[in-house]
Amino acid sequence: MSDTARELAPLVRLLAWSDGDLGLLRRKNEPEMTEHLGGPESEEKVLARQDKYAAMSARPATEGRMFKIVLDETGETVGSVGYWPRIWQDEPVYETGYGILPEFRGRGLAVAALRAVVDRARAAGGPRTIHAYPSVDHIASNATCRKAGFACAGEVEFEYPPGTTIRSNDWWTTLED
Repeated sequence: MSDTARELAPLVRLLAWSDGDLGLLRRKNEPEMTEHLGGPESEEKVLARQDKYAAMSARPATEGRMFKIVLDETGETVGSVGYWPRIWQDEPVYETGYGILPEFRGRGLAVAALRAVVDRARAAGGPRTIHAYPSVDHIASNATCRKAGFACAGEVEFEYPPGTTIRSNDWWTTLED
């Protein structure tokens, strides 16, 4: 991306996930937000996910982080993004996931947040590539990966949620400087 395009990109801040972010997680669990992720989770699973995300902030950054995405200009929370380690095709990598609340979509916020989380993962050390696995049917999420500078390695079978296999695109980028 050119320096001019970066300057025109929306400015977002990534704030470490905290105990106070349960409301955001509940919004992200609504049907419109989980359409390509197997649908909403039970309240029990949402609470367990909240605990997991908040605990990530206390661990070394190489073990991953979850963030709420805040619009710099207004301070509004617009979504979430994170990264975490996994083994993919017998190699250690980081995986990333992101979501922008419906009322904030179409403004380039997901692209800005994805670029910002790549920078955080790069700074953390650990695996030297980061992957995203959006469903092949999720046009907007695939476009986000492309616009954020990820390369598409092609379609893969991906397990999400656990126990469910979906057809995803394997988007990746290097974390090498």
